[in-house]
Amino acid sequence: MNEQIIEPEVLATLMAALPVVANSDHAPLEGAEDPSVFGTVKWRTLFCSDRTATSGMVMGIAEFGPGDTLLPHRHGPAEIYFGLSGQGTVTIDGTPHLMAPGVALYIPAEAEHGTVAGPDGLRFLYVFPRDKFSEVDYRFSAV
Repeated sequence: MNEQIIEPEVLATLMAALPVVANSDHAPLEGAEDPSVFGTVKWRTLFCSDRTATSGMVMGIAEFGPGDTLLPHRHGPAEIYFGLSGQGTVTIDGTPHLMAPGVALYIPAEAEHGTVAGPDGLRFLYVFPRDKFSEVDYRFSAV
């Protein structure tokens, strides 16, 4: 029998070229270790190269209870939000924007932004052009 060995880098490239399906109901709900710095938002990571056979994009769902927050911060990659349910306010460089179902927001790289959920909570999809969520360097503003 002739076994063929595939290098890990080649295998990762091959796997990233295949379709991947994620179900948000199966993704664990995560949160920050220190809500006084990060805020009270929770999230579910759907695509991230250290969890799924994907590359080039990180995608997840941010979940806010009534009045929950993601405190003002910045990071190098740009980000996209797409509203799924509820309502809230996303403030980008001092300008408030309504976040609601069907609303998409583009957040430029290094723009300061934060979120406050409305009385019914808020859920939105987020996307970063990175392989891993850990590659996004969150820098929180002084509150």
